Amino acid sequence: MRLTRKMLLSGIAATALLIAPLAASAADLIAIITPSHDNPFFKAEAEGAQARAEELGYEALVLVHDDDANKQSELFDTAIARGAKAIILDNAGADASVAPVQRAKDAGIPSFLIDREITESGVAVSQIVSNNYQGAQLGAEEFVKLMGEAGEYAELVGKESDTNAGIRSAGYHDVIDQYPDMVMVAQQSANWSQPEAFEKMESILQANPGIKGVISGNDTMAMGAWAALEAAGRTDVIVVGFDGSNEVRDSILAGGIKATVLQPAYRQAQLAVEQADQYLKTGSTGLDEKQLMDCVLINGDNAGQLETFSLTN
Repeated sequence: MRLTRKMLLSGIAATALLIAPLAASAADLIAIITPSHDNPFFKAEAEGAQARAEELGYEALVLVHDDDANKQSELFDTAIARGAKAIILDNAGADASVAPVQRAKDAGIPSFLIDREITESGVAVSQIVSNNYQGAQLGAEEFVKLMGEAGEYAELVGKESDTNAGIRSAGYHDVIDQYPDMVMVAQQSANWSQPEAFEKMESILQANPGIKGVISGNDTMAMGAWAALEAAGRTDVIVVGFDGSNEVRDSILAGGIKATVLQPAYRQAQLAVEQADQYLKTGSTGLDEKQLMDCVLINGDNAGQLETFSLTN
């Protein structure tokens, strides 16, 4: 059969239609997996990572594991199945997270961790975390000062499976325990939860009416403790948190909670995405796997400069 010019043009057009979708391929995908966005710290992480990923031309898949290691494992399977190029992770347990990060690595997908470390090195490309020990010491020094170096106090500790909970508590006590007149009358885990902290604080108050201060492993628990203290008419009790949330900022400015420790969640997440981008393009971040970011004390002097886990000028 002889091909006419019209038939040739028609064939070229049809071929172009078939090729066009392939040429306009979707942006590479970066999966962002964090704990629940009910906590503003984790929400800021996710938003910081998503914004930076999209600025760099990636598609962002934002997922939440709710501090459930099994759910986290399933989300890793989702990211792998979706062909993610990289994973940004605030993990659901230092030990439990090693296997899914390794599974992603075996599938050719590098992971970049933020906020919480895992117990093995060489599995993730980066582990970018706040210097929790340094930050806890800052918070403890302010707490001791506010307490006048004496008095009964309680400590609210985070989730036991989270290494940050233990590191912060150790940082607190390496300072506070130097003062013999500082007496800890209660130490309880509220699992990073505001409602749980409220309940624990109610019980602590009933058992220890002479309590003078509360030091908390994060701002969410500090807010729960402060709500319980307000309800009991005990706004004389000194409360210090850790994270640098807008909610605690507002409480500080209103004369409620006295101080917190800022860990730069938003910038930390952005750095993870930037390192993922560099790694995907060059095969290296040019940095060590474990990277510490120093924390900053927030009190009445600088609380007005705090916005979304970042200090403004």
